[in-house]
Amino acid sequence: MNWTTKHIPSQSGRRVLITGGNSGIGFYTALELARHGAEVILPTRTTEKANIVIERILSEVPRAKLTTQTLDLSSVDSIRSFVGFFAKYYPGQSLDLLINNAGIMNLPKREMTADGFERQFCTNYLGPFILTALLYPHMRQQAGTRIVTISSKLVRSAKLDFSNLQSEKCYTAMYGTYAQSKLANLVFMLELQRRLDTVRSPVMSVGAHPGLARTNLASNMSGFAQFLGALLMPFIGQDAASGALPTLYAATSNEVIPAGYYGPDEFFEQKGNPVKCKIPNSALEPGIAVRLWEISEMLTGVRFDLGGKSKH
Repeated sequence: MNWTTKHIPSQSGRRVLITGGNSGIGFYTALELARHGAEVILPTRTTEKANIVIERILSEVPRAKLTTQTLDLSSVDSIRSFVGFFAKYYPGQSLDLLINNAGIMNLPKREMTADGFERQFCTNYLGPFILTALLYPHMRQQAGTRIVTISSKLVRSAKLDFSNLQSEKCYTAMYGTYAQSKLANLVFMLELQRRLDTVRSPVMSVGAHPGLARTNLASNMSGFAQFLGALLMPFIGQDAASGALPTLYAATSNEVIPAGYYGPDEFFEQKGNPVKCKIPNSALEPGIAVRLWEISEMLTGVRFDLGGKSKH
């Protein structure tokens, strides 16, 4: 069966938070969840971006239930401020679905955040780690609650180099730094499920990747690379709406399993219908996962406690 948005079950009564929902696959994910009845929280980096995405979604789903608030995943203070907002307006266990979707790719030069982290590694991995840790106490402890973390097909050629985790020794924009940050996401997704199993939580951790999708993530590519990509995309990739299908499947399908990883089924997982994908061996070593988790807590100063409270 070719799974499409028509197969999304009703999301009525479900509260969803998706990062990076103002553009690309995040926008189409948010749009379809809203169309199927979910209340969607859309944190964005600026108020301008928030206003644009709300207008776009309401133009297609006039009765959509939407909330926005500023959030910069490259800033620890911004993440904590956002979680403070969430705790105030949605107290208790009130979140059914968290989608860690936002990301940046292929920055031409190594950049550092105000907190002293390499920008791609922080935005793509450390930021989502902090956000998930601080939001976890607000997630409903019941069947159906999910944490979806978005990775990339590039993880198949990546490895976690703990001596160069933030590109301290060598910066390679896409196939090094970006790919490693997305591998970290996949390793985190798997370790999170192991720890959820340990505390017997009904919350499910799953992963997805969009294949080769046409989004604004490629805006930092060189002129020739952008031209070549645009020329080949219809043959080897897919549009952003199709790229959102693995995320939507991971977030809503009744066929999803804990620690499952979902992506397109055609042309080396670059396009097609969402299916369960094989997880690369580089992500499967539990010792590496524990080490990454501990380093993440040490770097961020956030202890991810699945016993009920995240201490920070």
